[in-house]
Amino acid sequence: MELNPLEQTLHLARALVMADLAAGDVTDAEIVSLVEDAVTHRRWWVEQWPEGGAFVVGLVAQDVQDALLERYGRWPLCPVCGEVDPGGPHALEVEPELGPDPHWVCAKSAVAVAPVGQLAGVLRR
Repeated sequence: MELNPLEQTLHLARALVMADLAAGDVTDAEIVSLVEDAVTHRRWWVEQWPEGGAFVVGLVAQDVQDALLERYGRWPLCPVCGEVDPGGPHALEVEPELGPDPHWVCAKSAVAVAPVGQLAGVLRR
């Protein structure tokens, strides 16, 4: 059975965000539930605005990041500034905020760290 384009988009978003969470060893059951909640919310959103499908990956990543901040703290921590940041560790941001091809970016150093879904190559465990 082939998935429709909406389901393909949502599955891709889930997989990419889960890959980034796994790269940082952040994958307990509660966190996986946060991802599912974000995907459910964005399913409704893209059903209302089908042209927004290209933005779903970045939006799901931001939704999960916001939910983690409320419950657990900052994620993903910036591997660029690391220990040298006098203000303490800070999280990467998703850019563009609403656009295709989202990347994790260090806003302090203006460095694109990795596309969403590809943090495994840059995060330290």
